[in-house]
Amino acid sequence: MSTSDGAVAEFLDEIEPVIFAFGAIITLLFVVAFSLSPDAAYEAVDGVRVWILAQFNWFFLLAMLGFVLFLGLVIFGPWGNLRLGDKEPEYSYLSYFAMMYSAGLAAGIVFWGPAEALFHYSTVPPFFGAEAQSAAAMPLAVQYSIFHWSLTQWSCFTVMGLGIGYFVYNYDAPLRVSAVLTPILGADNVDGTLGKIVDILAVFATLGGVATSLGFIGSQFITGLNFQWGIQLGDIGTILVITGMVVIFTVSLVLGVDRGIRRLSNFNMVVFLLLMAATLIFGPTIRILELGTQAIGGFVGDFFQMSLFTQATVDSGNKWVNAWTVFYWLWPLAWSPFAGLFIARISRGRSVREVAFAGIGATSLATIPWFAIVGGSGVLLQHNGTANILGPVSEYGEAVSGYVLFGNLPILGPVLLFAFLVLVTTFFVTSADSSTLAVSMMTTGGKKHPSSINRIFWAVLQGAVASILMVVGGVRALQSAAIITGAPFAIICVITTLGLIRTFQDDYGPLLLQDRTTLWGRSSSESGQGATAGVSGQDDD
Repeated sequence: MSTSDGAVAEFLDEIEPVIFAFGAIITLLFVVAFSLSPDAAYEAVDGVRVWILAQFNWFFLLAMLGFVLFLGLVIFGPWGNLRLGDKEPEYSYLSYFAMMYSAGLAAGIVFWGPAEALFHYSTVPPFFGAEAQSAAAMPLAVQYSIFHWSLTQWSCFTVMGLGIGYFVYNYDAPLRVSAVLTPILGADNVDGTLGKIVDILAVFATLGGVATSLGFIGSQFITGLNFQWGIQLGDIGTILVITGMVVIFTVSLVLGVDRGIRRLSNFNMVVFLLLMAATLIFGPTIRILELGTQAIGGFVGDFFQMSLFTQATVDSGNKWVNAWTVFYWLWPLAWSPFAGLFIARISRGRSVREVAFAGIGATSLATIPWFAIVGGSGVLLQHNGTANILGPVSEYGEAVSGYVLFGNLPILGPVLLFAFLVLVTTFFVTSADSSTLAVSMMTTGGKKHPSSINRIFWAVLQGAVASILMVVGGVRALQSAAIITGAPFAIICVITTLGLIRTFQDDYGPLLLQDRTTLWGRSSSESGQGATAGVSGQDDD
């Protein structure tokens, strides 16, 4: 048998036919619908999105706050000593955090860093009463951007990663999103109908979310070419941009987690920190620090009120919350299947506390300074008249904000602009890598190292979806569909949280009845890691 025949045989042998077929077919049907009648399809999907936001915004706000509180309990409580399996961690903590950060919302964080605070400065959130584009609006604008991108957004990823990882490495559940149903169905029954439905929905949500982001990042390049050099790309140029990105992340994907994703993630974090430091040094340093300090203080003091804010005293309050906060909570919920599965994939051997802290603690320690420095710089340059960023944003969209901001910084402006574009691209490539790997694992029944053909298939499908929707103008519709998909995953994340609490209590007793001194002092192996602790059962090919 030739090498190619062997690769094809491996691909055919490893796939889980139901999940693979339904995930691919549903995605393709979605694309066909928008290709044939984009306006009608968009109206139908967007109508559902509007209804969900109008009826259930309160549930999403409560659920996401609940995830943060649960993870805080895990970090500071004795349950944090539990471990995911009984092997040593595969990666150093820095590489582990870099991969988690890069696989999550990092591309969006870099992209929205220069833009979001400007929107809140221009139109102050109804939670506050400050005048738009005033000095009082500046720290409030940065405060809300910090709130939207730090603790809460990462909480659903982390809950999903903890749930999948704990039940996979401690209870021998398959390495799939449906592993979170183990407390309800049992590890041996996760492969049933309900588990397959969850995995199929996870495949569709992942493809939708990442394909939309691929189009989103592609639009930034297209906008930049038009804004900076007046180059306008037609449909062919758009497809070429998307294809180039697909080729980049496919190469990294085939190289695997260690040689591809890990190295690229480490590179990302170095560039991220250097760009943030350079912006602080070459921008209005003292004013950035003053503004950032005030914004962080407001974030800490108003966190619970902002988390539960649903409607202001004016009619626009509810609409604003749905368009911003609730949208931001549903978007990561749609991404939570693949992000959680990837987190579980790289978390074997970690303690529950390490996973929880990396997920919402360490990520916030990286994200909050970014929005304070980069977002604060944009607001300061706009307010002081040093640069007109809002003008180009109103004409070209938010994708242009980074070009204007970094292009107006003294001395190293062009260099920082180039670094910004590289960072957005490489962060997205890492997210695309991890998402494609997650889909491949889901469609192979939980195989840790899917075949190259499987990975390439899903990478090409994501590129095709993004290219078609960019050309027919359906990216907004796919974003709406991703929001719709995020709604059921809010329920699944709640089930995951309750399942983890129940499992921890069954294995170690109720939290309030524990001898905290004894439990904190015990190693994970002495804590009674459950009836099947240490059973991995996952292939290590």
